[in-house]
Amino acid sequence: MSNPEHTTPVSNLQDDDMQAVPHALVRAAQRAREIAARTGTPLIVSRAGQVVECPMTDRNLEQAGTDGSG
Repeated sequence: MSNPEHTTPVSNLQDDDMQAVPHALVRAAQRAREIAARTGTPLIVSRAGQVVECPMTDRNLEQAGTDGSG
């Protein structure tokens, strides 16, 4: 399921390596969600400036989708 309020970030830097960073961060976040759901470990995230624990389940993972949101 895609979430319109979250979009993949874009790098404005000219370096090719830096252009790949936003996509790599999205992949890393998705992998962290998958591992957390599989192991029953909550994710630690920042929301509205507060550090919070987000329990991850397979259902949360399906809702987050693969668009980097969540």
